[in-house]
Amino acid sequence: MTAHTTPGLWTVSRRCLSTLAIETSCDDTSVAILEVDEPSSESPNPTKARANVVFHRTITANSSAYSGIHPLVALHSHQSVLGDLVAEALATWSRSGKSKPTFVSATRGPGMRSNLDVGLHVAKGLSLAWGIPLVGVHHMQAHTLTPRLCDTMAEREEGHSMAGGDREISPAFPYLTVLASGGHTMLLRSAGLVEHHILAETGDIAIGDCLDKAARAILPDEALQPPYGKALHDFAFPAGVADYKYAPPPTRGDELIRRPTNWGWSLGPPLAESKGGKKTSRRMVYSFAGLLSSVERSMRNVSDDKGTARQALRDQTRITAAERIDMAREVLRVAFEHLTSRILLYLTEETRAAKLKASLLPQITTVVLSGGVVSSPYLRHVMRAMLDVRGFKHINLIFPPPALCTDNALMIAWTGMEMYKAGYCSTLDIAPIRKWSMDSSATYSGILGVGGWTLDRSPVTAIPLTPP
Repeated sequence: MTAHTTPGLWTVSRRCLSTLAIETSCDDTSVAILEVDEPSSESPNPTKARANVVFHRTITANSSAYSGIHPLVALHSHQSVLGDLVAEALATWSRSGKSKPTFVSATRGPGMRSNLDVGLHVAKGLSLAWGIPLVGVHHMQAHTLTPRLCDTMAEREEGHSMAGGDREISPAFPYLTVLASGGHTMLLRSAGLVEHHILAETGDIAIGDCLDKAARAILPDEALQPPYGKALHDFAFPAGVADYKYAPPPTRGDELIRRPTNWGWSLGPPLAESKGGKKTSRRMVYSFAGLLSSVERSMRNVSDDKGTARQALRDQTRITAAERIDMAREVLRVAFEHLTSRILLYLTEETRAAKLKASLLPQITTVVLSGGVVSSPYLRHVMRAMLDVRGFKHINLIFPPPALCTDNALMIAWTGMEMYKAGYCSTLDIAPIRKWSMDSSATYSGILGVGGWTLDRSPVTAIPLTPP
């Protein structure tokens, strides 16, 4: 098991709200205690909310013996370490003279149901023992709100007084959210705390799954170490940014062109060969399965003069390091350009609608990115370069620190804090949810589209919500 620890960062003079948070949706067991200093609106010298990390620690299940995360290994890890993590968090909390937090937060879904159940049951027990409220958090909502947590942490770290200035937490709604991980790939318009509309999502596999499996096909044994996405990047760019040498496609047409290589193979951009109608290359959907298949075929089979893989198998010992590096760079480039392409399609259409005054929605100026894949510095480089060359230099890209891109309890704590301040709590009969759409326009979906919510102590009926 790999442990990552974030020590307490600041000492606060007063506390308004605090929560102990638990995250167990996949293979990371994470516990955090977060305090938020929420100044009164009647204060003569108001400041922005400031967050204080009292405790944060994550332990990752060791599934290295398997090709990816093993559900039973992850479940056993949660059962083995969660109690000790909570005990460690409470010991840290008690040393600061505190008795109990304001409320408890825990991931309710989406994720592996048995794994979620471990964290949710512990959270319910703490809620009952302390006699304090429980907030069951939507895991993907937590990713979308992570930059707002970072803003409040930076506020305390920098010691801003903000008197007479902007007291709003940044980024303010609305903004676009890109969630890119091993299990999810989607683009959303985030219009409010519980108002999110899915603009595009993967129709097959997630981008993180694609890159992890591509790494296994491309990398030599000595370079193949988890996390595989990071191993793929480090192998492709041993000198880091100096190796990028990236030229963004200046037009949509250029973006769809296959780039030839010296090795007889080339990787076509996903959906590039779609002809029209419902299969147009401009449809708002992601697809990474075809890209992965191309990588695996090119590394496994001999290619003909046209770059088409034949049935004859390649001698793996004769594939040079140079070819493997080029393949690693190409799959990363194509995957990240495809991820960016749907942002560009949406922004281009939004700009056209604004010029025609055909939309009443406020225009987007910020794109928030989160999820494990977002920790890749090459993704950040590609996305910024593509937006700039296509006329969107004014769009602000917000990337959380790499440690907060992956699953963690701090983002659960912050999301619980935002929901609690908005008046939402959960009933003690809530159950884990394996699949839980964030889209508030879908029937009986969205964050509030499931049962188990109360608003200011009154039950919330699970009904279809209004689109953002």
